Amino acid sequence: MLRKIQEDIWLEYSSKTVLITSLGILLFGIYIGVLVYGKNSLTVLEKLKDKNHKLTIEKRQLKIKNQKLQIEFFELKQLEPKE
Repeated sequence: MLRKIQEDIWLEYSSKTVLITSLGILLFGIYIGVLVYGKNSLTVLEKLKDKNHKLTIEKRQLKIKNQKLQIEFFELKQLEPKE
């Protein structure tokens, strides 16, 4: 009889442990999924880094183009007759 009670307690304890562990693993999996694919996720961070890199390159190219156009502008301005 005591052995039967001990087995029942063990089964009850074991099933609660399995349930709590499973729930913990599920919640952890959801958390990792949100971290990787959510609104503020690592994938979004990588996309923003890539966009930042592209914009930095474009900025450099536009600065060079602007310098060339300013040189051309001032050269043309010097060719105008003085009033």
